[in-house]
Amino acid sequence: MLKNKILSFILFIALVTTSCSEYQKVLNKGTVAERYQLATEMYEAQKFSKAIQLFDKIMASYRGKPQMERIQYMIANSYYNTKQYTLASYYFDRFVKNYPKSSKVEEAAFLSAHSYYKASPVYSLDQKNTTEAINALQNFIYKYPNSNKVEEANNYIKELNFKLEKKAFEIAKQYYIIEDYIAAVSSFDNFIENFLGTKLKEEAMYLRFKAGFELGMNSIITKKETRINNAIKNHERLKKAFPSSTYLNETEELVEKLKKELNTLIALKTENDGL
Repeated sequence: MLKNKILSFILFIALVTTSCSEYQKVLNKGTVAERYQLATEMYEAQKFSKAIQLFDKIMASYRGKPQMERIQYMIANSYYNTKQYTLASYYFDRFVKNYPKSSKVEEAAFLSAHSYYKASPVYSLDQKNTTEAINALQNFIYKYPNSNKVEEANNYIKELNFKLEKKAFEIAKQYYIIEDYIAAVSSFDNFIENFLGTKLKEEAMYLRFKAGFELGMNSIITKKETRINNAIKNHERLKKAFPSSTYLNETEELVEKLKKELNTLIALKTENDGL
């Protein structure tokens, strides 16, 4: 029994070694036809990394030839399956452009858009790829409105849009944390205006008010009245939008402080005018 296992293992190693040496031989010294055949075999066996190396060797030789349609799709799909999404989107885009009448053009268009989606980073990083992904998915929906992938594409767009929302929200929140209240109020204003339906709106309006409260209470005398009034107005907007907000217990107390400070300021101003 043990002897049979050892023999089987030796045979397996021999086959793998022979296969690898044959692959290297074709990769390095094979003809274009041999490389094309082996690349196709590697692709169909889902050995995508090996297929990519062979396709790279033959693409120039097949440019303008009928086989290029199949090669370009296979290399795009190979990059997709090896999670090299930037290259996958590039080659799928080329396929869609070069072969608009292909039976695989709709599939390639979706996989291109999905590759952009997969390349989108976490919200804390630069979101250039996220914007590109949203555009690619929207273009897919526009071109193929009856595709069975439309619902999936729309879900991806929602997910990516929330990533942009989260990025903008966290930037504004960071201004609040570091006590740059002018920048915080401005950033939350922009956030609320740009993302009208965001589920982060309640917290954004709360933090905008809090930043405005700090700004109003600690401003120089010449800007104090205007900033206090702005903070009170933002509190009214919070109450109107979220009348049952759990933040209101806290914010109502802060508004009373603002109003008291405002009354003191008006009284002082009246007194000075009288003098």
